[in-house]
Amino acid sequence: MANAKTGTDRPLSPHLQIYRPQLSSMPSITHRITGMANAAGLILLTWWLVAMATGAGAFDAVQWFLDSILGRIMLFGWTWALCYHFLNGIRHLVWDAGFGFEVETMERSAKMVIGGSVVLTLLVWIVVAIV
Repeated sequence: MANAKTGTDRPLSPHLQIYRPQLSSMPSITHRITGMANAAGLILLTWWLVAMATGAGAFDAVQWFLDSILGRIMLFGWTWALCYHFLNGIRHLVWDAGFGFEVETMERSAKMVIGGSVVLTLLVWIVVAIV
């Protein structure tokens, strides 16, 4: 035990400052982040529902916040997180079925998820604005 190596001759993992993100890893990381954002959005939804059940004063306060710039940004971000998480979840289900593991297919599906989530988010907000 006294002669145990300290491990200094082993290569280090790349630091975040020099690591170049890859298209294959970023959707996975973003999927985890959007999962956390969805949980935070559920807190916002719960606040809105409790305020609705509490009374007009509480509901007006929540509506005031949601109609503010910060509230709109949060709602837009939550909508995108929901859309991205949904589409990337479908991508993962396709992988679970054993398809789409080729590098070209993975990159194409990642781009489709990113583009699709933006388009779906905009469609949701357009429909909400019309209705």
